[in-house]
Amino acid sequence: MKLGLEKYVYLDSYIHRWECRPKLIAFITLIFSFTFIKDIAFLPILIIITALLFIISKLPFSFLLSRLRYPGMFILAVVILLPFLTGDTIIFSWGLLQVKKEGCLLMLIVVTRFVCILTTTLVLLATSPFLNLIKSFHSFGLSPIISDMMLLTYRYLEEFSDRLDRMKKALRLKGFNLHKYDHRQFIVVGNLIGSLLVRSYEDSQKVYQAMKLRGYGQNNLHLPQPTEVINPSHWIASATVVLISITIVICQAIM
Repeated sequence: MKLGLEKYVYLDSYIHRWECRPKLIAFITLIFSFTFIKDIAFLPILIIITALLFIISKLPFSFLLSRLRYPGMFILAVVILLPFLTGDTIIFSWGLLQVKKEGCLLMLIVVTRFVCILTTTLVLLATSPFLNLIKSFHSFGLSPIISDMMLLTYRYLEEFSDRLDRMKKALRLKGFNLHKYDHRQFIVVGNLIGSLLVRSYEDSQKVYQAMKLRGYGQNNLHLPQPTEVINPSHWIASATVVLISITIVICQAIM
C-alpha cells in the first residue's frame, strides 16, 4: 500500500496555504500538548480541535480512515487488555473476566489521544509537500545528514510499496491465494519479505554509490534556506495555536 501523503496537497484550504515554517511550529506544539493529556475531561477539547483542523483542511474522510486503519489495529491490540488489568472498581463481571472502570477510562484516554495525534500529523503531512517540510526543518537547524536520510526514506518507502504491489500481483497471477492461511502461505510470505529486504538493501547500495560518484559527502552542499517573506497572518495563526497548546498543558498541570 502506497503512502500517498501528497495526494491531496493540491487542495485549496487555509491549512494548505499556511506557510510551512509557522505551520510546522504550530502543529508540533499542538501534538506535544496532546501527549500531556491525562484527564478525561480534556478529551472533548482534543476531539474538537482535531475535528476543526481536519474540516478546515478539506481532506476527504476516506483518506483519514485508510491511514488510521493499520495504526488503529496496533493501538487496539496494545490497549485491549487495560479494562481487565487496570484498576479496582469492577463495573462488569463474567466468570473470571472483570471489566474495571479505571482501565476503561485509561483505554479511552489512550485511544482518543492516539487518534487525535495521528490525525493532526496526517493533516500536517497531507497539506504540505514533503520537501517543503524538510526545508523548514533544515531552516530550524536540522542536520543535513538527517534531512537526506528523511528524504531517502520517504522516497524508498514509496519504491518499496510499488515493488510489494508488483510481487502481490505476480503471486495472484500464479494462483496464490493471499487470504488463505496455512503452512505454505507463511513460507511464501516469508520468502516475499526476505526478497523485498534483500532487493531494498541492494538498491540502497547502488544509490549510495551513485551519490558518491556525483560528489555526495565531498562538499558542503545543503538544502537552500527559505528566503521568502512570510505573511504576518501566518505567524499570528501559529502563535494562536501555540497559545492554545500552552493553555491546555497549563490547565492539565493545575487540575
